[in-house]
Amino acid sequence: MKITASDVNKLRKTTGAGMMDCKNALVEAQGDFDKAVENLRKKGQKIAANRAERESSEGVVISKVNSEKTIGVIVSLNCETDFVAKNEKFIHLANEIAALALEYDDVNKLLEADFRGMNVSEKLIEQTGVIGEKIEIGNFKILKAPFVGFYIHAGNKISTLVGLSNKFEKSEEVAKNIAMQAAAMNPIALNENEVDATIIEKEIEIAKEQLRQEGKPEEMLDNIAKGKIKRFFKDNTLVNQSYIKDNKISVSDYIKSVGEIEITGFERVSLV
Repeated sequence: MKITASDVNKLRKTTGAGMMDCKNALVEAQGDFDKAVENLRKKGQKIAANRAERESSEGVVISKVNSEKTIGVIVSLNCETDFVAKNEKFIHLANEIAALALEYDDVNKLLEADFRGMNVSEKLIEQTGVIGEKIEIGNFKILKAPFVGFYIHAGNKISTLVGLSNKFEKSEEVAKNIAMQAAAMNPIALNENEVDATIIEKEIEIAKEQLRQEGKPEEMLDNIAKGKIKRFFKDNTLVNQSYIKDNKISVSDYIKSVGEIEITGFERVSLV
């Protein structure tokens, strides 16, 4: 059967595979378009199996919010090299998957979701065959609030979501500012009450050991360590951090200056 350029181009647009891969798949399938698609998918499965142990530490991190701005998601689409992570088609695929993720509440449901006639998991395998690298969803975060804003750092390596307690005129601006704060300063929790107790215990012990090495009396250690923990909370909890756009005030002070709102939560995913 004669394989025409239009046949090859149609398969290329459908799968994203290279021209020669598409032509070979059509030849092998004797011109059967669906069979050619299946051949390319099988190629992806073989490559995926061969590269299963590879590390996929590169990629892009994409945030999306729904039209009502009450639900936000972060999805990281991981690959093996920065060269692939910068590819426009790879970034486009990540954006498509992130937009689809708004409809689901966990990664397994997302992987089973329909993606133009196949599920997301199958699409990733197909694209593994196209690109020749291990491709997988590395992170999936969801945040719900009366208003959700987001920020994606240049290069798509860090992305954050921030929830606010209500929607108002400057919601988008304020949420983005706080999302930028979370991206830049990497807080471990929203406030001191949300810091894991084991982390606090560990920091207290570290502080005490440092004080012992400085020669401080044992009976003074508890009180001095408490002061160090307050500093730890200031540096590492979102609402207590110095605000990056005005380090004379805290994030909490900035929020209070805006109006009667609160930060209800945040999510952060980074590939750096």
